[in-house]
Amino acid sequence: MTFDPVLPLGGLPGWVLLNRTLERQTELFNASPEIVRDTDYFEQNIGTVQTADDLVSDRRLLRVALGAFGLQEDIDSRAFIRKVLEEGTERDEAFANRLTDDRYKKLADAFGFADRTVPRTQDPGFGATITTQFRRQAFESAVGDQDEGLRLALNAQRGFDEIAADDASENTRWLRILGDPPLRRVFEVALGLPESFAQLDLDRQLSEIRSRADRQLDLASLSDLSDKTLQEAVVRRFLIRDQLSE
Repeated sequence: MTFDPVLPLGGLPGWVLLNRTLERQTELFNASPEIVRDTDYFEQNIGTVQTADDLVSDRRLLRVALGAFGLQEDIDSRAFIRKVLEEGTERDEAFANRLTDDRYKKLADAFGFADRTVPRTQDPGFGATITTQFRRQAFESAVGDQDEGLRLALNAQRGFDEIAADDASENTRWLRILGDPPLRRVFEVALGLPESFAQLDLDRQLSEIRSRADRQLDLASLSDLSDKTLQEAVVRRFLIRDQLSE
């Protein structure tokens, strides 16, 4: 049985309460028998995996691998995931590079079946790295089962740090936000972007979201997202607007 996060409130009040209890709730969740069994199994067995087919053939390993990237709903799409993993990301025409959701690129890069002589499954500590991500994502999913807005807020906290630390160009980082459905949703709501925004061509989307972020959040550079105060301001703005839209 897995520990269910305690979320008596939603929206901004729920966010404040969740942050006050986050450390303890995370500890209880990670100690759940199901989480312990899955992560122990992954760490003990991922070193035997040499190919994408090895991974997708073991449902328990695949569940953790996908869950670590928020892709657990693809557990039954084995041929699809095998193609993502086998083609990697180095070639422009690789399958993951043709998908709009950047989480598949992160998955392919993490395992390195296509683009490395030896996959990362053979690296010391690889299993622990993936299970750490899995626990975080699994907790966020459990929160989302009760309140989707709070799940997106938790996801955004992690995403902000990753985007801020990325040394890519400003446009490339914004494109990564647009290619990450949960993070994209937080910015769309926080900035008051209409549903029709998604119908614009990509260059128009990029221009509009950058312009609004600069005007409304004083976010001229995504490197500024390393500031925890700014992170909290974006999350609070998202939660308030998200609740008002219900």
